[in-house]
Amino acid sequence: MKTEKSLRARAMDYVARRELSRAQLHKKLQPYAEDEDELERVLNEFAQKNWQSDERFTQAFVRSKSIKHGSARLQQELKAHGVSADLIRDALPSREEELRNAIGVARKKFKQPAQNFEEKQKQMRFLLYRGFSSGIAQAALKADWDEEELWDSED
Repeated sequence: MKTEKSLRARAMDYVARRELSRAQLHKKLQPYAEDEDELERVLNEFAQKNWQSDERFTQAFVRSKSIKHGSARLQQELKAHGVSADLIRDALPSREEELRNAIGVARKKFKQPAQNFEEKQKQMRFLLYRGFSSGIAQAALKADWDEEELWDSED
C-alpha cells in the first residue's frame, strides 16, 4: 500500500505543476508503478476527481500554442500527447482566429510583404512549417500589410 501512496503522491506532484494529458501522466508514472492495475487505479482516481483532465489540458495547450502554430501542427502535437480526436476538434481555433494568428506570425517574422516569387515561397514554407493550411497561409500573405488594418480586425 505504501507504493500506491508513493505513486499517488508522484501523480499529485506532476499535476500540481502543470496540466498533463492522461497519456503524459501515464508515461511519467509508469516507471514507478508495480503493475498496470495500480497505475490505472491512480489515473482513474485523478480523472474522476477532476485533478487530471484531458479536456482542460487540450484547452490550455491550444490557448498557449495557437498564437504561433496552425491547426495542423496543434492537431499533430495533441495526438502525440494522447488526446482524443473529438477533444482536439472541439478545441482548435476557428478559421478567423487561425488566419489572424497566421497574419501575426508572418508579420512578426518578415516585417514586409514578399518582393518576388522566391520571397513569397519562403514565407509560404515558413507558415506551412508552423502548421497553417495552405489556404490560411495564402490568405495571410495576401492580407494588406498595413498595421492599422490588423488591429482593426481584432476589435
